Amino acid sequence: MATQEKSYKFKAEIKQLMDILVHSLYTNREIFLRELISNASDALDKVRFEMTRGAEVSDQKLPLEIRIKADKDKNILTISDTGIGMTSKELMANIGTIAKSGTSDFLKRLSKEAKESDVSNIIGKFGVGFYSVFMVAKEVVITSKSYKKNEPAVQWVSDGSGSYTIRELEKAHKRGTIIEVHLKDEAKEFTEKYRLESIIKKHSNFIPFPIYLEKDKINTIAALWREPKSSIKPKQYEEFYKYLTYDTEPPLETIHVSIDAPVQFASIMFIPKRTFDMFGISKEDIGLDLYVKSVLIQHKYSELLPEYLGFIKGMVDSPDIPLNISRETLQENRIVMKISQTLVKQVLSALKKMAEKEPDKYKEFWQAHSQIFKMGYSDYANQEKFADLLRFDSSAMEDDTLTSLADYTQRAKEDQKEIYYISGPSKEALETDPHLEIFRKKGLEVLYLYDPVDEFVMTGLAKYKEFTLTSVEQADMGKLEKFEDVEKSDEKITALSEGEQRVFKKLLDKIKDILGDRVTDVRESKRLKDSASCLVSPDGEMTSQMQKILHIMNKDTSIPKKIFEVNKDHKLIRNLLKIYKNDPKDPFIQESVEQLYESALLLEGYLTDPHKLVNRIQDILLKSSDWHPGNK
Repeated sequence: MATQEKSYKFKAEIKQLMDILVHSLYTNREIFLRELISNASDALDKVRFEMTRGAEVSDQKLPLEIRIKADKDKNILTISDTGIGMTSKELMANIGTIAKSGTSDFLKRLSKEAKESDVSNIIGKFGVGFYSVFMVAKEVVITSKSYKKNEPAVQWVSDGSGSYTIRELEKAHKRGTIIEVHLKDEAKEFTEKYRLESIIKKHSNFIPFPIYLEKDKINTIAALWREPKSSIKPKQYEEFYKYLTYDTEPPLETIHVSIDAPVQFASIMFIPKRTFDMFGISKEDIGLDLYVKSVLIQHKYSELLPEYLGFIKGMVDSPDIPLNISRETLQENRIVMKISQTLVKQVLSALKKMAEKEPDKYKEFWQAHSQIFKMGYSDYANQEKFADLLRFDSSAMEDDTLTSLADYTQRAKEDQKEIYYISGPSKEALETDPHLEIFRKKGLEVLYLYDPVDEFVMTGLAKYKEFTLTSVEQADMGKLEKFEDVEKSDEKITALSEGEQRVFKKLLDKIKDILGDRVTDVRESKRLKDSASCLVSPDGEMTSQMQKILHIMNKDTSIPKKIFEVNKDHKLIRNLLKIYKNDPKDPFIQESVEQLYESALLLEGYLTDPHKLVNRIQDILLKSSDWHPGNK
């Protein structure tokens, strides 16, 4: 039996809002259940607070819980809680809170976005909350009993069409709120147990109060981030990780963060043992699950971590972020930005500690995630920390052993202020590169880079402490000459006489005439020891590897113009010098120069058609008996 029934009309703004919600088509209607469970959780939080401060609360022995029941025959979904409950005035105020922000300007924007966005965006941006239930309901009945002992139970009823009624109930009710959702015919799916369970686990699995669907407790996974770190066992972290990622292996590392100021948040992040995608991580795969007061706001929110930390899996929960914040506002929210900055520092600190204390584990991390991690060269705010975490193969390292930039500098020669590097497909290929010959001769260590991104890393960093990162192609030969030779040649090479030196200069001019505009210059090489010639990028230009990368990106098949360097002490060049001295017009000179140039192109990776080179080699071998000095 009921008394004092009164009818009220919704304010114009709320009615307009209801029309938008009810008559628009949405792809994410399930969000209504998240909102109702969140409201129930808030009500339970409030009554627990009242109990804690010693207030007089009715039905004190009631367990703090949320129960959900579905009646398929009647097409009714019921959500009940044993929370703080509401009085008649509180029902009017709390259910109608949207009116406070429902200005006509907001509603115009909402009306427009209803056609362009999914419902989760709209609810988030405008704080629709409870009213989202009318996306699936043809009528809603709320029965609520306040925690205050002398307050009667009240009932709120509306079909969402423009008015609602409130009545006081004479029959005794226990503390809390019961929401009966009389579902529309097209919303029958929300009476299916499997559907409801999946929604609860997706959005509300970590609500701090038990959620029962019929007789089964749904939220069985503990929200570990709310527990003290000292009380959590490794097995619990492992189970939580597997729940989040569906990985069958335990994580390589766990990072548990609890921060109280200036922003309050908790986070548990994991570094997997392996990358989840052998073809790289897409933008949709990057991000941490973002919770607000244990309610999932966004799955894999990519703005919390930069792309180079995209291998990190986990979650963040903060009570300082508004529960109904939208995706767009999240990206500009200062609290979110502050959380992101802190998370990045925490991850980099954990990696630094791993590298120092557990080098074998760090090596495992590097093998699994280095290709993604190297993208951090553009994180200028953390560039120094990033640089310390890089690892490289090197001419000074044995197989399967990597070095850091810091260790390289410890091995550097006195007065050496450069960290030298070279790029190529493999260690075997790089160790035969002519550009390395002077570095071996001087005993200078060179880092070996195998990934295309490495060139961007070196260019982006430019310096490491007081050392300049320098490609071997761009090394200052004058600086290298000051270092003593550590690799002596057993073969005695006679220096060119003054006359021969003049002839050699003329030979260089001849070579330049033959190659024409295919090269920018021809000069004597100071870097070569075992090779006859090589190509070198002009001063100030990018490295060969960087040129190749940009050529591929731009679909450019042209061959870049470089400096052609010739080693005057190589036997082949000495023989060519003799031929030129005897007859500067000998056609064999042109053949030899072409062969030297194309061989250099081959080593650089720019020779697209090797047929001419192979045929020329055969011709030279056939003619060699005619001009070889031993046959004269």
